[in-house]
Amino acid sequence: MSNKRYVGSLDQGTTSTRFILFDHDGAIAASHQIEHKQIFPQPGWVEHDALEIWERCKTVIAAAMEQVGATADDISGIGITNQRETVVAWDRKTGIPYHHAIVWQDLRGKAFIDELVTSDHAEMIKKKTGLMLSPYFAGSKIVWLLEHVQGLREAALNGEAAIGTIDAWLTWNLTGGVDGGSFITDVTNASRYLLMDIAALSWDEELLELLDVPARALPRIAPSIGEVYGHTTADGPVEGRVPVCGILGDQQAALFGQACFTAGTGKNTYGTGCFLLVNTGEKLCVSTQGLLSTVAYQEAGEPPVYALEGSVAVAGSLVQWTRDNLGLVESAPALDVLAETVEDNGGVYFVPAFSGLYAPYWRSDARGVIAGLTGYATSAHIARAVLEATAFQATDIFNAMERDSGIEIHELKVDGGLTNSRLLMQFQSDILETPVIRPVVAETTALGAAYAAGLTTGFWANKEEVARHWKEKERWTPAMDQDVRQEKLRCWHKAVDRTLDWTD
Repeated sequence: MSNKRYVGSLDQGTTSTRFILFDHDGAIAASHQIEHKQIFPQPGWVEHDALEIWERCKTVIAAAMEQVGATADDISGIGITNQRETVVAWDRKTGIPYHHAIVWQDLRGKAFIDELVTSDHAEMIKKKTGLMLSPYFAGSKIVWLLEHVQGLREAALNGEAAIGTIDAWLTWNLTGGVDGGSFITDVTNASRYLLMDIAALSWDEELLELLDVPARALPRIAPSIGEVYGHTTADGPVEGRVPVCGILGDQQAALFGQACFTAGTGKNTYGTGCFLLVNTGEKLCVSTQGLLSTVAYQEAGEPPVYALEGSVAVAGSLVQWTRDNLGLVESAPALDVLAETVEDNGGVYFVPAFSGLYAPYWRSDARGVIAGLTGYATSAHIARAVLEATAFQATDIFNAMERDSGIEIHELKVDGGLTNSRLLMQFQSDILETPVIRPVVAETTALGAAYAAGLTTGFWANKEEVARHWKEKERWTPAMDQDVRQEKLRCWHKAVDRTLDWTD
């Protein structure tokens, strides 16, 4: 075992950035978190300031280390987990982005994707990438940047521009930036570009040509675990030389942090979005239910481990929207309190298709609706419908996952901020008819990246050791009458139907 005191995890999410130091037991020793600005230039467009995000990273690293008096000598390695599909293009010489980062929720690539859907290439793309054709993925965002940012295509062709997901941006900055920073992305993030052959784990020449993306502008694809990508620098936030050595996209990190190392184990993360993944081992499953095939993780020198994934675009962000845009409550916990004042949703159903519907529907023409309103409905019923919306969406994915994989999932491990809502967790168990289990360490996304870094540096010996750290904290079991459950699901699917064909 390493004699270092901590392993670090830089968790860069959709709405905030945090740095956590974990000890040998996988417990949190120190943590600091800061939100960043959400930029909405027009309906359906979402951006972040990549420089602001990097500044937030430096702040949270320094603050967490200060909490426990840690120095670079105390840290075995730093792992990174990140919001996936969010794209940054920057100048390699100056480190200045050419444009705001285009966020995974952004829909500006829809027209390009629509062309691909009706083309002769659609099936080839799905087969090679394991992905649905959707503006959700990084490829259409890269295409938009190359077509609309003046001078970017020329810079990409001559090697001056770097284009990658947030993990690539952070790794480059952490390992020196303009002074020799490492330009890489790991296989889990690369599997979300719409440009990688998911079986070969390499950028695909046919896809690069089809999307007209210069290969030299893209990062090198690296394993998630087992490779040191570079080291922090003395003038960086760590103020010393620490290996940067484990990267997992946020949902794969949560799967890893939940110790889902064997085929058939799965988790659901209730964050800004909602993401259900099930490990399928070395078998690459092709979905017939609108799910995605993705890379769960890869250890250096080993075959990749794959997963099936279903994604919900709006989960925790619906609570935030209800607070900020509707002004229904003053805080997220207050929504839970309000919802608990009524016994049911009063016939109200909220389908938050703000950016279309993701798995298993994949309808970018859908838009959000609140259905079933009557004079009886109150703000409390709407609050309850807001929470139940996430459980209904997750149930649609869960059922598709079982049909696709042929695996019966007997329990669901959960993590993320919304698991603090006991009402939501009980309703999720009821509507799934399946036990829902929350671990002691709920910050499994950050923990997964820490595990990846710690396994690389020898902080932990192997996956069996880290699996022993996982401990159950709370369990919810089904208690809803079957007839009530079926009626709620019937009304939910009627509400989903009302969202379709809203945009042309």
